[in-house]
Amino acid sequence: MVKSVVHAYPWDLIGDPDAVARYQRLGVDAIALAASYHTVRAATPLHPVHRLVDARHAALYLPVRAEKYGRLVPAEPSWMDGSDSFGEASALVRGAGLPVYAWTVLTHNSRLGDLHPDVTVVNAFGDRYPYALCTSQPDVVEYASALVSEVLELGAPDGVILEACGPLGFFHGGHHEKTEGTDWNAVQQKLLSLCFCGSCTALYADPEALRAAVRAGVDRGAPSVEEALGALADDVRSVRTGAVRALRRKLVSQIRAAAPSVRVGLHVTADPWGTGPFATVAGGVDADVDVLTAMCWPGSEVAVPGIEALRAVAPDTRIAAYVLGLPPKPADGAVLTKEWLAYLDAGVEEFHLYHGGLASAARLEALREAVTAVSRQL
Repeated sequence: MVKSVVHAYPWDLIGDPDAVARYQRLGVDAIALAASYHTVRAATPLHPVHRLVDARHAALYLPVRAEKYGRLVPAEPSWMDGSDSFGEASALVRGAGLPVYAWTVLTHNSRLGDLHPDVTVVNAFGDRYPYALCTSQPDVVEYASALVSEVLELGAPDGVILEACGPLGFFHGGHHEKTEGTDWNAVQQKLLSLCFCGSCTALYADPEALRAAVRAGVDRGAPSVEEALGALADDVRSVRTGAVRALRRKLVSQIRAAAPSVRVGLHVTADPWGTGPFATVAGGVDADVDVLTAMCWPGSEVAVPGIEALRAVAPDTRIAAYVLGLPPKPADGAVLTKEWLAYLDAGVEEFHLYHGGLASAARLEALREAVTAVSRQL
């Protein structure tokens, strides 16, 4: 039974003969390698050759067969040598006897958003989020389906972790973020995450009234999304959770049909207004998923209620904690262990570690200590 998984990028392993052994010493049961990933500027503090990788746009780390896609086609990573860095890194992991999970980011793609702005999220004020592909758009659903098929066929992973299996919203945005001075709270950010693209607008019962309610709610600081939307809230909630559920059902069914033995995990939240890497499963998962991963980076005070809410939505599904070994967390195994034990008490059954390649030697040691401690309890 899987107890822990560490996340890494292909470039963390390629060219570093010690990388896999370093991750094995953490005590993990599998390595999740990025197969499809968004823009990132990543440090590589322990790599023998480089110290930084600038992944300048979202990319697929498997061969891009354009004919397999529709209007939206992923890009190849020009900063990597060869077209199959996922496969190259996977071979290193499997050579050491560990399974490989394909960490697959779906709707976080600023490159495709720039090329095809009509399929991106647009808020009630008419502002587009170019990094956020909207899952109400048929082209986006087609793209996600093709992407998952290609990851399965070309990557042949032992597991698939679907991130951003739903639309992104206001937060988790662009480079050099300059929005903190607004003092927008969580409710205002959720309102700014409601999408008014052409496909979403066609699904709402009264889109113009909704647009006005969202704008007013943002500007006056509504105490909750439900209060801001009033009588429109139930309809909007149903539209948004329904679109995400439909995508989830489609992709998971697709994986089960093509590769029944592959382990399926999703980054999720029980919040019906949740957007971003952790898509909403409010109203039920409605898909044959092996593990649901909850965001635990903010710490136990925030994460434990989220885990409990997720358990209420999916009482019979295994839950993992997505735990952080990077700043602002200290490089202190005892501190991490104390936090992780709180997640065990809340019902978590495995831990997904972020991030193997970005962590210093001291932080890897702290992660190892925490993995060892919680493994004894699992």
